[in-house]
This record gives sequence, structure tokens and C-alpha cells, in this order.
Amino acid sequence: MSADSPRSQSCTCIAPINIAVIKYWGKSDEDQIIPLNDSISLTLDTDYMYTKTTATISTELTKDSIILNNEEASGDGVRFQNCLSEIRKLAASSKHASTVEKSKLKVAIVSQNNFPTKAGLASSASGYACLVFTLAQLFELESHKSELSALARRGSGSACRSLFGGFVQWFHESQPCVARPIAEAEHWPQLRCLVAVVSNTSKAVGSTEGMSRSVKTSKLLEYRIKHVVRDRVEEMKMAILQKDFVKFAELTMQDSNQFHAICLDTYPPLFYMNSTSQAIIQLVHRYNEIRQNIKVAYTFDAGPNAVLFMEEAELNRFASVFHSFFGSIPHESFFRGKVLDPVDSTKDVEALGPDNALKGQVQYTIVCHVGQGPKNIDPTG
Repeated sequence: MSADSPRSQSCTCIAPINIAVIKYWGKSDEDQIIPLNDSISLTLDTDYMYTKTTATISTELTKDSIILNNEEASGDGVRFQNCLSEIRKLAASSKHASTVEKSKLKVAIVSQNNFPTKAGLASSASGYACLVFTLAQLFELESHKSELSALARRGSGSACRSLFGGFVQWFHESQPCVARPIAEAEHWPQLRCLVAVVSNTSKAVGSTEGMSRSVKTSKLLEYRIKHVVRDRVEEMKMAILQKDFVKFAELTMQDSNQFHAICLDTYPPLFYMNSTSQAIIQLVHRYNEIRQNIKVAYTFDAGPNAVLFMEEAELNRFASVFHSFFGSIPHESFFRGKVLDPVDSTKDVEALGPDNALKGQVQYTIVCHVGQGPKNIDPTG
């Protein structure tokens, strides 16, 4: 924490996005944000993608305020105030007088995502996780991460998973409803991720509205909850703990496909993927066929952008193929976050059947690994 003056204090933190491999879609309680089912996610590293939040309290502030991505938002927003009021309650009940005094002050929030927002890349998850973590640091709360997870959930359901690094499960029946780690980030060091940015525009139907619509109209969602997802969660946990990539990949792709099938089964239907998303799916399956094993997996959240998983040994080969199909800028510019060594993909591309129409359909791709949870980046934090 840094002290700007005796009357003002601020704190700056960053928080990661998380990518669900067993999806959360639909709530049993809209107000408390209680999901219909458990979900499992991977927290991505903050080397390239993160939310950065600065929180300031001051005796000179007359109201709560929040600036998101350089635009002023409503400090009276329900989800923002849900998180803020719960943090203030914890601070007000602290045994430390300084923390109690801080709870009485108004707060100014400045938050920035350095990746596309509202485009199916879990920006709300990292955003609310960062908000709650930063406020807890600013107020010097001695809260356990599970307690902060429950608070972050009140802002955005999946934010509860971004409070932890590594592999995380969100338990829909726990009291309170929180996320907990399955395994640390270091558990599977060979696992890699490519985030393919197809579009950086906001989706037409937000996740909150989309979920509500699916819960009301999709029979396939009802079937998933009753007959599919519980067993799939257990299978995914086992695949992660055993570092079984083939099983992990199969389950990840199947669950992504079912999620988007539910979106189409919703009335009126929800279209989150586009033709480029579909082309990426086709390429992954064709690539796995020529490799005679499952080497790459895809998943899509509520947007057209792809998240692709593979192990380190496959990364350069698949990345070169992916660039040959979808990239229109140089290899070193197309991939961000880590320098990749291009390899000769001529034989693979010939076997897959080149399609020049796809060139340029992916703007760029971010190279990631499984990472840690939020952290304080103040020099004195």
C-alpha cells in the first residue's frame, strides 16, 4: 500500500482471467449469483493478460466512483456496490481501528483491462476479482481467499475462480458458495494455451441476459444439469490430477460444444461463435487426425475468441500451422506474450488442405501458461 498523504491512501493490484473447461451457464439464484452446477477453470498467467485496478480512499471524496477502461461507470451499480458493501462490512468489524476508519471513507476505483472486454475472454471475472482483492489489500483485511472468493462472486460469478491460481473448481452447493483450488499452477508445467483473438467487439447479448434466457427456455440445459455435468466435473478433476492431456482435451471440447449447443437451443437463440470460430474447430479436429492423436483442444466462452490448449512439445508445430491458416501478419507479430520459434509447416498445411480465405481472420494470438492468482504490484505492497 502507498500513502499519498495522511488523508488519502491507494493500492494497485492485478488479477488474471480464468478459462472454464467445464462451463458455468445459468443461475439458481440471480441475486446471490449461485450457479446451477459446479465448474472448473484454469487461471492464466498475468505476463500479458490481466486487469489492473487502483483503489483510493480519501477524506476528500464525497461519493464512490469507478472508471472502467477510461470510461466513467456508475458508482451506484448494483454489482459494484454489492462487492464494496460486503468489503466495508468486513472492514467495519475488524479488530484494527485503522481498518474500521477506512471502512467509513468513499472509494475511487480506476480499472483497466489490457485485453478485449465483453468479448468472451472473462473480463468480468478478472475485473471483479481484482476489485475485491485490491479493496481487501487497501483496507488491510485479514480475510482468507475463500472469503474473498464469495465476495467476488457477488460481482461476477466466475470472478470467484480468479482469486486462485492454477486449476480451480467452483462449488455450487457449498456454503458459502465459493471456489477452491484443485491443483496449483506448477502441477502441470507442460500445459500451454493460445488465446486467438478473432474479434475485440462486445457481444450482442451479454452473459447475464444469455444465461437467463437459457434457463427459461433450453431443455438441453436442463438435461445437462440433471444428467451430464456432475460426472463430467469428476472426470475433468481426475484428468487434471493425472495430467492426462487426451482426456482433458476431449472433455474440454465436448463441454464447449455442449455449451454452444445450449445457446442454439435457447429461444431466441444465442450466437456467440462465428464462422471463424467454426473454422478453428474444424482445423483442430483435422490437425488431431493427421497427428493420429489428440494434441490440441479448443474451448469457447460466450464469444467468438478461441482458447486452445496443448502441451509444450506441440506448441511450436501447431502454432506455425495456425499462423499459416489464420495469420496475415508476420509470425513474430501474430504471437504475443512469448516468442515462439516458427517451424516449417508446409507438410502439415498440405495434409490439412490450405484455405486462403481464412487468412487474417484471427487478429493476433496470445501465448499463455497456467498462472497464479491476483497480486499487489505496489512497490511497498
